[in-house]
Amino acid sequence: MSSVVQTSEEDPALAIVRFTAELAWADAGSEAAEPEVTRLCMEAEEFIAMGKWLELVSLMVASAELIFSKVSEKDVECIFTVICNLVTKTENPDDVSEITKTLAAKLIQQPNENPALRLKMLVNLYSFLKTPYGRFFVYMKALSLAVNGKVIEYLIPSFKHIDSFLKDWNIGIVEQRELYLAISNILKDNKSPSLARDSFKFLTKYLATFSGEDANTISEAKEEAVHAIIEFVKSPDMFQCDLLDMPAIAQLEKDAKYALVYDLLKIFLIQRLDSYLEFHAANSTSLKNYGLVHEECITKMRLMSLVDLVSDGSGQIPYALIRDTLQLNDDEVELWVVKAITAKLINCKLDQMNEVVIVSRRTDRVFGQHHWQTLRTAVSSLRANVANVISTIQANKITEDGVQQGVQGLMIR
Repeated sequence: MSSVVQTSEEDPALAIVRFTAELAWADAGSEAAEPEVTRLCMEAEEFIAMGKWLELVSLMVASAELIFSKVSEKDVECIFTVICNLVTKTENPDDVSEITKTLAAKLIQQPNENPALRLKMLVNLYSFLKTPYGRFFVYMKALSLAVNGKVIEYLIPSFKHIDSFLKDWNIGIVEQRELYLAISNILKDNKSPSLARDSFKFLTKYLATFSGEDANTISEAKEEAVHAIIEFVKSPDMFQCDLLDMPAIAQLEKDAKYALVYDLLKIFLIQRLDSYLEFHAANSTSLKNYGLVHEECITKMRLMSLVDLVSDGSGQIPYALIRDTLQLNDDEVELWVVKAITAKLINCKLDQMNEVVIVSRRTDRVFGQHHWQTLRTAVSSLRANVANVISTIQANKITEDGVQQGVQGLMIR
């Protein structure tokens, strides 16, 4: 296996050109190889002298695939670090963009050949870039490489920093949609329950970007809107969402093909078990075609119906009402209350003597704009109260310090 050895103070880029040229022409014999190596090195020297960094990068990556197959991973990393560093040599935004595109295209060209190393090189390129959009471009290429090369596990940890990245990238709505949908689709194929919830979260972020758009633009999200509803209904541990407030979802209400899906969402968010059973009786084939399992839907609707009962009264729910609403036997009522507690949908006490459930807290099925406003008001009030407490403590401390100084003065006299 060939390796890169520093033998002089030659420009690193020129040393890489020489090394890769010699490697490329090694099998041709010295007579044929030497003139070609010399020619390539002279071209590289000219590009360096004239500051033609884009042309130099194009020359250097021409034999990049050969590098991957004939040198060690350590040397590949070294070579591409030198090449990627060339993006810092120019202040011309167009050249930076073209260099970035050239390097990214070469690195993702053969995703099944050492994909983890290629991904690492893209991350190096990302770190050299100072242009916000360039970083976004490279990140999207890294996502593509990770998916095609089946090394997505290396990028999944970065998803929790997306909000921070977006502030850095300062990209438009269209690019945000592309990013959110790509991440959602990546996580959708993962069997981990937590990642499935993250997939739904990014899908809702994608749908939320269509607020304020015209009908034609919103229609682009129709299939994803349907997918979001089905995923919410299917999920055994998601009981709250704000999908109904989104224009991307609302467009389905009068859609000839998907109105049924919209009606299903309304049932799960604002209606009860009897409505679902009636709906299923009329649309059982369609629901099955969407991959929904009737028994699983009943389980979820029972839990959501139980939560909904809390909003009807003073926080006390008679066992009989739970039994009738959830269509249970008498001896099943407490079991379903426990299930709701386990799912963290309610906090309550069971008054077995009076056959009443006393609820102290419940989870709202719909968390919409008015809920956010209520939360903002509560947080603002809390901040104001904390500020008042701090002011009072400081005032008391000043008074106390003054009294102590006065006492000390008297003692001195």
